[in-house]
Amino acid sequence: MPSDPATDPAAALTALRENVGRVFLGKPEVVRLAVVALLADGHLLLEDVPGVGKTLLAKALAKSLDCRFARVQFTPDLLPGDLTGVSVWREHAGTFEFQPGPLFAEVVLADEINRATPRTQSALLEAMSERQVTIDGQTRRLGPPFLVVATQNPYEFEGTYPLPESQLDRFLMRVKVGYPDREAERAILTQHRAGEPVDTLAAVVHPRTLLDLQSRTRQVKVDAALADYVLDLVEATRTHADVALGASTRAALALYRAAQANAVTHGRDYVVPDDVKGLAEAVLAHRLVGRGWAAGGSPDAGPVVREIVSKRKVPS
Repeated sequence: MPSDPATDPAAALTALRENVGRVFLGKPEVVRLAVVALLADGHLLLEDVPGVGKTLLAKALAKSLDCRFARVQFTPDLLPGDLTGVSVWREHAGTFEFQPGPLFAEVVLADEINRATPRTQSALLEAMSERQVTIDGQTRRLGPPFLVVATQNPYEFEGTYPLPESQLDRFLMRVKVGYPDREAERAILTQHRAGEPVDTLAAVVHPRTLLDLQSRTRQVKVDAALADYVLDLVEATRTHADVALGASTRAALALYRAAQANAVTHGRDYVVPDDVKGLAEAVLAHRLVGRGWAAGGSPDAGPVVREIVSKRKVPS
């Protein structure tokens, strides 16, 4: 039975991080950033090579939150109806009956998201941005809560479709998982001898507690000077010499909300400059399009964002 410490946000968040950390070993900062995305009610893009636990993280979050979990393997032949669901004719009843697709789960893992065609991506885009799907002219709501955790391998491009900027803009953060250290990797070998540990993971936070935490996050105080700092960083991406397409207004709002969520994970009801600085790369880098990157340059705008952060004056 999941605990419901609605009056103690710190206890709920600690329980959530520790529970996920029981099976997703050696990456506490990645777990914390995933919790930040949850609190900010945003979607998460996990990027790294196969086999570092991206799927495991999504499944552990769903288990810890007592949420329905659905995993979709994105392939070139995946159709929009495979995500949203379809209406099936029931001959005995003489009517169509709607069969919901995996998007109607609360936590949806979109595995290798860049392998699906733009037509299928458009169905996912509506779900991510509007928290709804339209089927046979009828709109059906998703969640709450509703979290899309997408994965992609940045080193393999054969048979993939680059995600459009409009869809990348819907991900609150892009997080690079990385390899665990040797000690954590040894623990993983031992832990998996008897099977998948995530299958035995118990729920520790009720979904309604998560909704309460999301509501509290939106009430976190942000000083006007820090709001201007967010806008300064976003504006700097639009004028940087190496950037052809800078961060959008949605990106500014995402950084603002992520900073609020980051404050909550540190037990504060107010934002400090480090909340903004620490999340700038994860929130902004994947939204930028650089000059000349299509001609063989690096698509990673992380260095650009780090340079901007280092040069902007931090409000006191």
